[in-house]
Order: sequence, then structure tokens, then C-alpha cells
Amino acid sequence: MRQRAAALCGAVVIAAATAVPAEASAPLPGTAPGAAALDWRKCGTSEYPTLQCASLSVPLDHARPEGRRITLALSRVPHTSRKYQGPLLVNPGGPGGSGLTLAGFVASSLPAEVAAQYDVIGFDPRGVGGSEPALNCRPGHFAPVRPDSLPATPAVEQANLARAKSFAEACGEKYGDVLPHIDTVSAARDVDAVRAALGAAKVNYFGYSYGTYLGAVYAKLYPDRVRRLVLDSVVDPTDVWHDANLNQDLAFDDRHRAFLAWVAEHDATYRLGTDPERVEAAWYDMRTALAKEPAGGKVGASELEDTFIPGGYYNGYWPYLAEAFAAYANDADTGPLVEAYEDFAAVDAAGENGYSVYTSVLCRDAGWPRDWDEWRDANWTVHEKAPFMAWNNAWYNAPCAFWPTGSRRPVDVANDEVPPALLFQATDDAATPYGGGVTVHRLLRGSSLVVEEGGGNHGITLSGSTCLDRHLAAYLADGTVPSGTGTGEADAVCGALPDPKPLESKAASTSSRGSTLHGLLGFRSQDRALSVPWFTMDA
Repeated sequence: MRQRAAALCGAVVIAAATAVPAEASAPLPGTAPGAAALDWRKCGTSEYPTLQCASLSVPLDHARPEGRRITLALSRVPHTSRKYQGPLLVNPGGPGGSGLTLAGFVASSLPAEVAAQYDVIGFDPRGVGGSEPALNCRPGHFAPVRPDSLPATPAVEQANLARAKSFAEACGEKYGDVLPHIDTVSAARDVDAVRAALGAAKVNYFGYSYGTYLGAVYAKLYPDRVRRLVLDSVVDPTDVWHDANLNQDLAFDDRHRAFLAWVAEHDATYRLGTDPERVEAAWYDMRTALAKEPAGGKVGASELEDTFIPGGYYNGYWPYLAEAFAAYANDADTGPLVEAYEDFAAVDAAGENGYSVYTSVLCRDAGWPRDWDEWRDANWTVHEKAPFMAWNNAWYNAPCAFWPTGSRRPVDVANDEVPPALLFQATDDAATPYGGGVTVHRLLRGSSLVVEEGGGNHGITLSGSTCLDRHLAAYLADGTVPSGTGTGEADAVCGALPDPKPLESKAASTSSRGSTLHGLLGFRSQDRALSVPWFTMDA
């Protein structure tokens, strides 16, 4: 799954473009029966002043529409153009991420003339954030200092197992009647309920990360209700979710080594050596020391891994992580490391909610081993190749070994009925490795794949690349998709953005569009989106 896109696409750098059939790109009516079901009210923020909010009542169990109901929190940036192309639903992934603020970000980041043609709709999936009930299985589950993620002794392994079991048991005790309905298929049916409440015959959908799997599942269930489908940083639907996490461990280890190599390139700033292997040894020395004496009473070995994992999602964090690393390694200064932990890894109530939904969805969506010996063998095998995140990720997912509900079968998203979709994938993405984009491109007939060659960030559109964003804007404007030569997997290839430079001063910030997006996407399931008030309206 680590192929290079340039070889797959031949010599094509920016491929020719073709438009989808006219019937697929014809504008939808501005309103339709049922559109008044939602009571939109102003809830703008300083960043996104035109945001509106509403809430939608949906069945907990879509197979029993007359039974218990739950609510979904929605947000909207209304269209302003006379040409109206319908709702554009956006999702940041997770699972467990809030999409409310993402609507404002997408509407303000697309070309104004394109955004004006859509109602950009954000939503909190069931269980998340402003939706009710919002899950929080075990407050304080990530409170520092946790046991070392590396189970080097039976006692450490048992301590981590006890945490995982306690979390699963708490979820079952608090939400036993809800957990059977927290899964991707139920969320996809919610998306269709949102479509109906909006009065739209079809929806446009734009999902990042896990949101790509949700979009693909929705398209499988309702192919005739999809108008346009954008999937950025694509989940491989053929290995959800146990194998996906093992594959992720290998990719994150590669990305962490890319960070360490970047630190070595900037030895004049960080003074950790010009040899990446020497820098890597220093990082693991830091880990060993923190396992014995946590920095500031907060950052032990597990928290250190939590702090540096975001660098695998977005290289805009590298300068901050490198400064914290260098301060500790060179000067025994723990302050910057504690600050980095608090900025990038400390879990607040929103993060606890996100993790509760993350586990609920992943544990319910597909089968996981129930025999801990199988987990132990698999993760030690991966750890030998990729020590950076293997066991940290194992414990993150370990509640699934003890989950109180049964599991569904993964959805086969192969689809020859959905209109042409547009896919975006970076070759060195750690969270959703490159093979996922290739696989979904093959499974969705007529889809087009745009590849960022050499890119390692997760979530690549609306993040600073004019090449990628040009393809996105063209598709949303009139359905134009890139068309490759037919000799490779990529239909178009864009070059990667350059890696960041070291900070020029302590006051430097990451206030770029890229850092804004990645703050909304979060890390794993952690949600750092802004909160806004919500209003309830049954439908």
C-alpha cells in the first residue's frame, strides 16, 4: 500500500479534465416539500458569522421509526447565489468528530462563487457533541499519568487491560440501550434523514478521513440520492477496523521517522545531530526517561506518544514538537514538553465524548478478536517493525476486545450506480494509508483519484494546495473531474506542499488555513472544534 503515485500515473502531472454527464450536474431546485422541517436560527461565531443552527429528531433504531428518538445537531451556511446546487453535507471524520464548525470553514475556504451555490451543512453524528444523547462513557479515562503503553511486564499489561475493560464496562452500564445503534450504517441513515428534512431529492457530500467511509456507505445504501461525492484521505473499506489499525501503525512509524529526519535537517536549530538515526535514538531515550519520571507530573511515556502522534497527521505541528523535544533532550527543560502535551494531547470533555463515539462505532461496525492472546501476538509483531505507535494504538482500541454489544459485518461499498465521485489521497498519509484511496477508486465505478505525490498530511484539500483545490472547486462548480490516461491508478497528480521551517520566534503561530482545518479534523477522535448553541426541532 506504499506505492508511489507518479509511477502509477505515468508522466501525467495534471491530467485532462472531463465533465460528468449533464443530468448529474444539473442544479437542484432551491426548495422542495419538507424543507421547512428545520428551524434554522442564527448562531454565528466571529470566524463564521453566517452560521445557522438547528436540531433534527431521528429514530434511535431506523428499523423502528415509531420507537425512541434522538437528536442530531446541525449547522448551515446558506447559499447566496441565484444558482443553487443543493445541500453540501460535510463531515470531519473520527468517528466522533463534530462537523458543526466545519461547515463554516468549508464555506469560507471554497472559492466564494462556488460556496455561494450550496447550503453547506455541518452535523454532529449520533452520540457526538451537540447531538443528544452525547456519549461520555468514563470521564477521566485519559487522565495522566497512564500506565506505560509498552507492556514490558505482566503488571503493566494487566494495568492497561484493566483500563480497557473498565471503559467497555462503563459504556455498557451507561448506554447499553444506545450502543447497538452507534455505528456507521445508522449514521448513514441519519444522513438520509437530514437530506429529507432539508427537502432535497439528492445531497452533495464532502467527507474527510472516517467521513470518507461514512460517505461511501451512504452512497451504497442510497446511490440514487447522491449528486456529488468528495472523499478526502480515504479509509480502506476492505480492512475495517482491526487490520486498518495495524496498517496504520506501520504508516505512522514511517511518518514519525520523517519528522525525525526533518529535525536532523535542521540541526542548526535543534542541536540533536544531523543523523536521523541519532535523532531517533534521542527520542526513544526521552521516552525511556519519561517512563521513569514523567515531565511535570503529566507527561509519561504514553502521554509523550499522544503528544507526538498529531505530527503524523499534520507537519505544521513539527516545529512545535521539535522545540519541545530539543528543550528536553538538550537542556532537561520540561516546560515546552508539558505545554505541547496540553496543546496537542490533553483530553477534555469534548475529547472524551469523541473517544466514546470512536470506540462505540469501531467496536460495533466490525468484528474484533475477543482472545487477548491474539491481540498480544499481533501487536508485538507490529511493534518489532513500528515501535512508535503500535502499543499506544492497541490500547486505544482495546475496549473492542470487551465490548458489550455484538458487531455488524463491514459494508461492501463497491458501487456502479453512484455518480462519478472525486477522491483525494496523499501518498504518505499515515492515518489513512495510500492504498485506501486506490481501493475505493477501484470500487466506485467512474470515480477519479487525485493524488498528492510525496504528501504526508491527513486531510489535504482546503489546506493550502492550489492544485488540489482547483480540482475540488471545478468538481463542485460543474461536476468536472480529472481524467487520466487510463494507464495508472491516479487520474491527476499534484506536488506536495513544502515541509515547514523551524519557528523564527516563540511567538510564531500556525494560523494558516492548513492548521485551522487540522484543528477541526482533530487527532484520532479528539474534537477541537468551536462550540455553538443548539436548538431542537422534531421532524
